[in-house]
Amino acid sequence: MFLTITTTGTPERPATDLGYLLHKHPDNAQAFSTSYGTAHVLYPEAEAGRCTAALLLEVDAVALVRRGKGKGRGGAPDAALAQYVNDRPYAASSLLAVALSRVFSSAMKGVCNARPELPGQARSLRVEVPALPARGGPALVRKLFEPLGWTVTVEHVPLDTEFPDWGDSRYVRLVLESDTLTLAEALRHLYVLLPVLDDAKHYWVAPDEVDKLLRAGEGWLPGHPEQRLITSRYLSRRWALTRQATERLELVRLAETDDSEVEEIDNAVEAETEGEEKPTPLAVRRREAIVAALRQSGAARVLDLGCGQGQLVQTLLKDPAFTEIVGVDVSMRALTIASRRLKLDRMGERQASRVQLFQGSLAYTDVRLKGYDAAVLSEVIEHLDLPRLPALEYAVFGSARPRTVLVTTPNVEYNVRWESLPAGHVRHGDHRFEWTRAEFRAWAEAVAERHGYGVAFEPVGPDDPEVGPPTQMAVFTLTSPKEAKAA
Repeated sequence: MFLTITTTGTPERPATDLGYLLHKHPDNAQAFSTSYGTAHVLYPEAEAGRCTAALLLEVDAVALVRRGKGKGRGGAPDAALAQYVNDRPYAASSLLAVALSRVFSSAMKGVCNARPELPGQARSLRVEVPALPARGGPALVRKLFEPLGWTVTVEHVPLDTEFPDWGDSRYVRLVLESDTLTLAEALRHLYVLLPVLDDAKHYWVAPDEVDKLLRAGEGWLPGHPEQRLITSRYLSRRWALTRQATERLELVRLAETDDSEVEEIDNAVEAETEGEEKPTPLAVRRREAIVAALRQSGAARVLDLGCGQGQLVQTLLKDPAFTEIVGVDVSMRALTIASRRLKLDRMGERQASRVQLFQGSLAYTDVRLKGYDAAVLSEVIEHLDLPRLPALEYAVFGSARPRTVLVTTPNVEYNVRWESLPAGHVRHGDHRFEWTRAEFRAWAEAVAERHGYGVAFEPVGPDDPEVGPPTQMAVFTLTSPKEAKAA
């Protein structure tokens, strides 16, 4: 995946100033790690009269599949190869846009501490993208870039030069030229419009994408004639986010027309007062419900199985009733983050004696898990493939056998209440399944019966009369030894 930025200059304003603007020295070839590969920055030419900076992105196809969005892993077996054989490593897309933001972040913001006068100067710029997916063809490319002051040269890439009768592909070769734009403006245009032309993103579009769009679109997007199309495609056609962005862009446009501030226009609602309560996030409610159930059980020594980044462990440490807290996770990276969150290296000796983190898989029995009062499986079971659940069941209920076990999992019936969640999608790309209340109850009751536990169910979050709560929790309690043996 390749992109070049070329500028020309004079002895008074040398083209090599591009190195100051990009914060990358023309004499060096540099490499930067991204989530999906390595970005290389190099200068094929660097003279006072002409300077070219090139961004080469090497995409790790395996990382792209493992970290990409989707309805969990798996899928149809015959589609497995298609995950790896695609155009993503070669055609400019949101992958390249993210790399631009990662590698040229200061340039995109218009910051140059060494030469503060440079970012505000318009320059002679030429941007070339050899392969760009363009859903809408050359006509749409011109509609997007020409209103921004670019001279656009765009031509179709044929499907095969040896067989011209096959026609054109959906890819184009793009050349943009301008003498009126700053480098920061050019980079922000590319950051937004590359994924818009591709009409796809390689990552889940969360609500913070609205803020990213408005930051990158400042000064040009509110008045763009194709604003609605840009906004919709950039936000992956998620109508709730698109509506939010459109409303905020309209406020910006009105403020510019009226030569006033956005805050002066958007004054119909009074500022939030200190007495107004903000809704409590579901993750916080979940931890509160878990802590309340653990207190009620009288547990002092607690296992957090699948502890992730340590949020629950951190909450339990604040309560002196829990004298020993153990976090277990299969991911060493998650445990490293948890250790940093808890500040284990700076924790006092007395506090440190209460907490322990270690790596372990819940698919296998582990003698280290035996002898505890309670175990928590918070948002864990849905990350396992269904055939592996019996192994987890035996490891926790059959082998470790804590007196109390808490299991929380999403209630799939509640998904219709999530405005931003597309129909038929699970809440997280790594969820292998999400159960209805009846399915969760049936599984929990069968587990309890097999291993000598009683089980009760509690809602977590607002309990909707039609679809139930967003999270469902099962509280397993070990019965007396005699009853357990009979079971």
